Amino acid sequence: MTNAGEKQGYLRDPYVDAFPETTDFWAAAEEGVLLLPVCGRCTQCHWPPRSMCPCCGAGDVGRVRASGAATLYSYSIDRKNPGQPVVAYVQLDEGPLLMTNIAGMEREALRIGLRLRVSFRPAPEGRRIPVFSPS
Repeated sequence: MTNAGEKQGYLRDPYVDAFPETTDFWAAAEEGVLLLPVCGRCTQCHWPPRSMCPCCGAGDVGRVRASGAATLYSYSIDRKNPGQPVVAYVQLDEGPLLMTNIAGMEREALRIGLRLRVSFRPAPEGRRIPVFSPS
């Protein structure tokens, strides 16, 4: 039996091979959906995907489609290499912090608390990664 990742072909990505609990996340990303782990016992969403809930320790972890909305929590600009993407932590409306890149805006306009929305861009490895832009 094959899973969604094997059908898409990106399971051959060494990162996905090393962390099979992320396969559903990457399959959803291919469809432009941000999928988060959610605990069946305490109902908390968490990040990164794992087989046990980091909040209560339960092994009943499912998946939920995230809204894609977030708030800029923190960011870092590499001023010596202006071509580098802005690395940021965003707080998803569902609760977890996610490390990502900010796209589609001038660096000078970044402010903590800025409302953002997810989109997906191709990565060199072939998977689609979430990035955030002003909403």
